[in-house]
Amino acid sequence: AEIVNAVVRGVAPWGGHYYPALPYTSYENAELQDIADIVAHMRTLPGSDVASLPHDMSFPFNIRRSLGGWKMLYADRGWVLEDPASPEVERGRYLVEALFHCGQCHTPRTALGGMDRGSWLQGAENPNGDGRIPGIAAGQTGWSDADLAAYLKTGLTPDFDSAGGHMAIVIRNLSTLPDEDIQAIVSYLRAVPAPEGADAG
Repeated sequence: AEIVNAVVRGVAPWGGHYYPALPYTSYENAELQDIADIVAHMRTLPGSDVASLPHDMSFPFNIRRSLGGWKMLYADRGWVLEDPASPEVERGRYLVEALFHCGQCHTPRTALGGMDRGSWLQGAENPNGDGRIPGIAAGQTGWSDADLAAYLKTGLTPDFDSAGGHMAIVIRNLSTLPDEDIQAIVSYLRAVPAPEGADAG
């Protein structure tokens, strides 16, 4: 129960706020049973022999109480895509918005580090400073539905390039999904409004 509360609400067992390096705002719409199942899976994994390091935050970010205000701005905000057009899009919304936290990388950040939901999945600066993470909202990839589904399943682009960096790890996990879930993700991405000036493809 303590792990579920941390993952979904960002609350520690002693009642304090966790820093959003733990992406709890991306799990707040998940079914609690799904989070409990994730915890059950985590308990089957081998432990790490790397010691946890203390937080090294400068003022005023080292004042954990201020995270309560941050949560008021960025937590408990509901679905980004409020009215899915079909059960398939709704399933994709659940996977993308509630379980897979795609927005954490593909959505730009505000000055306070929260996701800019007005530019949802429209691309963002790479946190490590190396280039830009591409947008994946409607009209931004230029790929067909089949190409996008194949990429999510295999990591290969239509021109036979391959996913790298953190996306390679994401693809490794996505590749285990049934085809129906991959197609649901594609349908959801097509339903996310394109940025102004993007092509319809």
